[in-house]
Amino acid sequence: MDPAQPTPGSLSWRLSSHPITLLTFLSFRVASLLVYLFGLLFTNNLVMIFIITILLLAADFYYLKNIVGRRLVGLRWWNEVDPATGDSHWVFESSEPGTKVINPTDSRFFWLAIYAQPLLWVVLAIVALFSLKFIWLPLVAIALVLTITNSLAFSRCDKFGQASNLAGSAMSSGNLAGSIASNMVGRFFSR
Repeated sequence: MDPAQPTPGSLSWRLSSHPITLLTFLSFRVASLLVYLFGLLFTNNLVMIFIITILLLAADFYYLKNIVGRRLVGLRWWNEVDPATGDSHWVFESSEPGTKVINPTDSRFFWLAIYAQPLLWVVLAIVALFSLKFIWLPLVAIALVLTITNSLAFSRCDKFGQASNLAGSAMSSGNLAGSIASNMVGRFFSR
Protein backbone atom coordinates (compact mmCIF):
# COMPACT_ATOMS: atom_id res chain seq x y z
CA MET A 1 0.00 0.00 0.00
CA ASP A 2 1.29 3.45 -0.91
CA PRO A 3 2.31 5.38 2.26
CA ALA A 4 0.84 8.60 0.80
CA GLN A 5 -2.54 6.89 0.36
CA PRO A 6 -4.81 7.27 3.45
CA THR A 7 -6.19 4.09 5.00
CA PRO A 8 -9.92 3.37 4.77
CA GLY A 9 -11.85 4.97 7.63
CA SER A 10 -9.21 7.63 8.26
CA LEU A 11 -10.20 11.28 8.46
CA SER A 12 -9.38 12.21 4.87
CA TRP A 13 -12.12 13.78 2.78
CA ARG A 14 -10.60 12.14 -0.30
CA LEU A 15 -11.90 8.77 0.91
CA SER A 16 -15.47 10.03 1.21
CA SER A 17 -18.20 8.53 -0.94
CA HIS A 18 -19.81 11.99 -1.08
CA PRO A 19 -16.95 14.53 -0.86
CA ILE A 20 -19.04 17.57 -1.88
CA THR A 21 -21.70 16.78 0.72
CA LEU A 22 -19.03 16.17 3.36
CA LEU A 23 -17.08 19.36 2.62
CA THR A 24 -20.24 21.48 2.53
CA PHE A 25 -21.36 19.97 5.84
CA LEU A 26 -18.00 20.69 7.48
CA SER A 27 -17.95 24.19 5.99
CA PHE A 28 -21.30 25.08 7.58
CA ARG A 29 -20.15 23.61 10.89
CA VAL A 30 -16.90 25.58 10.94
CA ALA A 31 -18.26 28.80 9.43
CA SER A 32 -20.75 29.50 12.22
CA LEU A 33 -18.03 29.09 14.85
CA LEU A 34 -15.54 31.22 12.93
CA VAL A 35 -18.01 34.05 12.32
CA TYR A 36 -18.84 34.09 16.02
CA LEU A 37 -15.21 33.97 17.16
CA PHE A 38 -13.80 36.44 14.64
CA GLY A 39 -16.81 38.69 15.10
CA LEU A 40 -16.00 38.90 18.80
CA LEU A 41 -12.37 39.71 18.07
CA PHE A 42 -12.62 42.14 15.16
CA THR A 43 -15.93 43.97 15.46
CA ASN A 44 -18.43 45.08 18.05
CA ASN A 45 -21.35 44.87 15.62
CA LEU A 46 -23.57 42.49 17.57
CA VAL A 47 -26.44 42.61 15.07
CA MET A 48 -24.32 41.66 12.06
CA ILE A 49 -22.57 38.80 13.88
CA PHE A 50 -25.87 37.58 15.32
CA ILE A 51 -27.64 37.52 11.93
CA ILE A 52 -24.80 35.89 9.99
CA THR A 53 -24.21 33.27 12.70
CA ILE A 54 -27.93 32.44 12.94
CA LEU A 55 -28.18 32.10 9.15
CA LEU A 56 -25.17 29.76 9.11
CA LEU A 57 -26.56 27.73 12.02
CA ALA A 58 -29.95 27.44 10.31
CA ALA A 59 -28.34 26.36 7.04
CA ASP A 60 -26.23 23.83 8.94
CA PHE A 61 -29.29 22.50 10.77
CA TYR A 62 -31.31 22.12 7.56
CA TYR A 63 -28.45 20.65 5.52
CA LEU A 64 -27.49 18.18 8.24
CA LYS A 65 -31.06 17.09 8.99
CA ASN A 66 -32.27 16.73 5.41
CA ILE A 67 -29.22 15.90 3.29
CA VAL A 68 -26.05 14.97 5.18
CA GLY A 69 -27.54 12.38 7.53
CA ARG A 70 -29.23 10.54 4.69
CA ARG A 71 -26.28 10.63 2.29
CA LEU A 72 -23.37 10.00 4.67
CA VAL A 73 -24.79 7.57 7.24
CA GLY A 74 -28.23 6.60 5.93
CA LEU A 75 -30.15 8.24 8.80
CA ARG A 76 -33.08 10.66 8.75
CA TRP A 77 -35.42 12.12 11.35
CA TRP A 78 -38.34 14.49 11.52
CA ASN A 79 -41.05 15.61 13.89
CA GLU A 80 -44.74 14.99 13.19
CA VAL A 81 -47.70 16.63 14.88
CA ASP A 82 -50.97 14.72 15.13
CA PRO A 83 -53.59 17.19 13.84
CA ALA A 84 -56.35 15.66 15.96
CA THR A 85 -54.62 15.77 19.34
CA GLY A 86 -51.79 18.23 18.76
CA ASP A 87 -49.28 15.74 20.16
CA SER A 88 -45.90 15.73 18.54
CA HIS A 89 -43.62 12.74 18.11
CA TRP A 90 -40.29 12.15 16.47
CA VAL A 91 -39.94 9.78 13.56
CA PHE A 92 -36.62 8.04 12.92
CA GLU A 93 -35.59 6.36 9.70
CA SER A 94 -32.49 4.41 8.78
CA SER A 95 -31.53 2.76 5.53
CA GLU A 96 -32.24 -0.92 5.17
CA PRO A 97 -29.23 -3.09 5.98
CA GLY A 98 -27.59 -4.25 2.78
CA THR A 99 -29.14 -1.53 0.61
CA LYS A 100 -26.64 1.17 1.55
CA VAL A 101 -23.01 0.61 2.41
CA ILE A 102 -21.86 3.26 4.88
CA ASN A 103 -18.38 4.56 4.13
CA PRO A 104 -16.31 4.43 7.36
CA THR A 105 -14.69 7.80 6.57
CA ASP A 106 -18.07 9.46 6.08
CA SER A 107 -19.33 7.91 9.30
CA ARG A 108 -16.32 9.04 11.34
CA PHE A 109 -16.51 12.61 10.02
CA PHE A 110 -20.26 12.71 10.62
CA TRP A 111 -20.23 11.49 14.22
CA LEU A 112 -17.14 13.50 15.16
CA ALA A 113 -18.62 16.73 13.79
CA ILE A 114 -22.07 16.10 15.22
CA TYR A 115 -20.73 15.69 18.79
CA ALA A 116 -17.83 18.16 18.65
CA GLN A 117 -19.81 21.25 17.69
CA PRO A 118 -22.17 21.29 20.71
CA LEU A 119 -19.14 20.83 22.97
CA LEU A 120 -17.44 23.82 21.35
CA TRP A 121 -20.58 25.94 21.83
CA VAL A 122 -20.66 24.93 25.52
CA VAL A 123 -17.06 26.12 25.84
CA LEU A 124 -18.04 29.40 24.16
CA ALA A 125 -20.97 29.78 26.58
CA ILE A 126 -18.61 29.34 29.52
CA VAL A 127 -16.21 31.89 28.02
CA ALA A 128 -19.08 34.36 27.56
CA LEU A 129 -20.13 33.87 31.18
CA PHE A 130 -16.67 34.28 32.66
CA SER A 131 -15.80 37.26 30.46
CA LEU A 132 -19.12 38.88 31.52
CA LYS A 133 -20.35 39.20 27.93
CA PHE A 134 -23.92 38.21 28.72
CA ILE A 135 -25.21 39.85 25.55
CA TRP A 136 -23.76 36.93 23.53
CA LEU A 137 -25.53 34.24 25.57
CA PRO A 138 -28.80 34.25 23.54
CA LEU A 139 -26.82 33.55 20.36
CA VAL A 140 -24.87 30.75 22.05
CA ALA A 141 -28.12 29.35 23.50
CA ILE A 142 -29.69 29.23 20.02
CA ALA A 143 -26.57 27.52 18.66
CA LEU A 144 -26.72 24.97 21.48
CA VAL A 145 -30.41 24.24 20.89
CA LEU A 146 -29.90 23.67 17.16
CA THR A 147 -26.74 21.57 17.44
CA ILE A 148 -27.91 19.50 20.42
CA THR A 149 -31.26 18.81 18.74
CA ASN A 150 -29.50 17.33 15.71
CA SER A 151 -27.05 15.42 17.93
CA LEU A 152 -29.81 13.86 20.01
CA ALA A 153 -32.04 13.12 17.04
CA PHE A 154 -29.31 11.41 15.03
CA SER A 155 -28.14 9.48 18.10
CA ARG A 156 -31.67 8.19 18.63
CA CYS A 157 -32.01 7.51 14.94
CA ASP A 158 -28.81 5.46 15.03
CA LYS A 159 -30.02 3.52 18.08
CA PHE A 160 -33.37 2.92 16.35
CA GLY A 161 -31.56 1.64 13.26
CA GLN A 162 -29.34 -0.65 15.34
CA ALA A 163 -32.36 -2.06 17.19
CA SER A 164 -34.23 -2.64 13.92
CA ASN A 165 -31.21 -4.34 12.35
CA LEU A 166 -30.68 -6.46 15.46
CA ALA A 167 -34.33 -7.57 15.56
CA GLY A 168 -34.38 -8.30 11.83
CA SER A 169 -31.21 -10.37 11.88
CA ALA A 170 -32.29 -12.27 14.99
CA MET A 171 -35.61 -13.19 13.45
CA SER A 172 -34.08 -14.30 10.16
CA SER A 173 -31.23 -16.32 11.63
CA GLY A 174 -33.04 -17.94 14.56
CA ASN A 175 -29.96 -17.61 16.78
CA LEU A 176 -30.83 -14.62 18.98
CA ALA A 177 -27.79 -14.75 21.29
CA GLY A 178 -25.34 -15.09 18.41
CA SER A 179 -26.99 -12.24 16.54
CA ILE A 180 -26.85 -9.93 19.56
CA ALA A 181 -23.19 -10.71 20.19
CA SER A 182 -22.11 -10.31 16.57
CA ASN A 183 -24.03 -7.05 16.12
CA MET A 184 -22.64 -5.56 19.34
CA VAL A 185 -19.07 -6.53 18.47
CA GLY A 186 -19.53 -5.37 14.88
CA ARG A 187 -20.86 -1.94 15.93
CA PHE A 188 -18.07 -1.54 18.48
CA PHE A 189 -15.31 -2.07 15.91
CA SER A 190 -16.98 -0.30 12.98
CA ARG A 191 -16.47 3.18 14.42
